[in-house]
Amino acid sequence: MPALKAGARIAIVAPASAAPDASDRAAQWLEARGFVAQVMPASRTRLEPPYDYLAGTDAQRLDDLHTAFASPDVGAVWCLQGGFGSWRLLDKLDFGLLRQHPKPFIGYSDITALHLAMQRQAGFVTFHGPMLAQDLLAGKREPTESHLLAMIGGQFGQGAWIEPPFGARPVELVPGGASGRLVGGNLALIAALTGSPYEIDTRDAILFFEDVNEALPRVDRLLSQLAAAGKFDGVKGVVVGSFTRILGTHMEDDEAQGLLYPLVLEQFGARGIPVLANWPSGHGDPNLTLPLGARVTLDTGRGALRLDQPITTA
Repeated sequence: MPALKAGARIAIVAPASAAPDASDRAAQWLEARGFVAQVMPASRTRLEPPYDYLAGTDAQRLDDLHTAFASPDVGAVWCLQGGFGSWRLLDKLDFGLLRQHPKPFIGYSDITALHLAMQRQAGFVTFHGPMLAQDLLAGKREPTESHLLAMIGGQFGQGAWIEPPFGARPVELVPGGASGRLVGGNLALIAALTGSPYEIDTRDAILFFEDVNEALPRVDRLLSQLAAAGKFDGVKGVVVGSFTRILGTHMEDDEAQGLLYPLVLEQFGARGIPVLANWPSGHGDPNLTLPLGARVTLDTGRGALRLDQPITTA
């Protein structure tokens, strides 16, 4: 996949929910950093109720994605925000077109549906990283911005370490090291796609998951669903990302993380695999970028992931 070059054109897409007031501000944000912004039409749109959670019709949002990937002058496809609705596009995505035109695709949260589908059907690395409206216009702390631009810009090569920033404190729930493909994203979306052609492939993988606005009993149920579906059987290691605004806890996010650990250990503690928690990727602040589909090594002692393959080319 070609690395994003200075001055490149970046397509702003909204495959899920609407943020029509943010697309042009996102374009200004990109242009202030020396890029050329291409605002795709659906990102300026919001449907009428009851579909007012969608940025344009399915056909419009799908056309934006296809056009952005097919355009030879577009260097990256960057999602405006998450929300709801990405899964509605999966059955109509032209994965052959995507395979022919691999380029950095960036987003998280509801965009997990597209990440999972691309991993299964297109086979190139995609980036679980900050979105333009949801993170960068909202002013999330460094290294949210610089880490992503370095990763898609070719500054992370084979052997590079993806390490948490100063002040972040990953928690070593089960010590050890393991290697595998990095897969995952938003826990609710991973569970929702189970049983579909786009379900997560966890065989010989390092599994990452995060979530927002979930109650602990629901997290328990989501994990139990994936366990019952056999999705934890082939996992080599686990990275638990940011869980924010945990419902019913009445705690700050940093304090509430610890309430998850018994649920995580119940699922993974006896499997003999390393587990690292409180990793700063997801809805928290900062939001570190992860290369989904890339081969990595998890080292819980270092609290970091090592890239075991190139993820971009010059």
